Amino acid sequence: MRIRIRDIDHVVLRVSDLDRMLGFYCDVLGCTLERRKDDIGLIQLRAGRSLVDLVPVDGELGRAGGAAPGREGRNLDHLCFRLESFDEASLVEHLERHGVEPGRVTSRYGAEGQGPSMYVSDPEGNVVELKGPPIPDP
Repeated sequence: MRIRIRDIDHVVLRVSDLDRMLGFYCDVLGCTLERRKDDIGLIQLRAGRSLVDLVPVDGELGRAGGAAPGREGRNLDHLCFRLESFDEASLVEHLERHGVEPGRVTSRYGAEGQGPSMYVSDPEGNVVELKGPPIPDP
């Protein structure tokens, strides 16, 4: 047997301020609410073909995971979302309108090859890479 990874299925983020995180992932990045299990403290957001799970640190699941996320307690370096398209000017304007500081756009290698990329931070300091379609080789 050989494991063949296709793409990210889901990422789980432990969160302190659920409302701010929902605002960032839904209002800014366009995720939609897929499923909520408030009894155990799990909110699942649809991000294209993937999910972002938010686990409040004061919920049942969150209490089982240790300290809240912070500068000394990160549990994730960054996550990367492959965007359908990458219009830098529109993307920057959208992020700034939502009070999110856009990072510098540069070309980075990803699952589909070299393409435009920008790093932003969510309200709790998790780094999110926004990646555009690959640039065809000349």
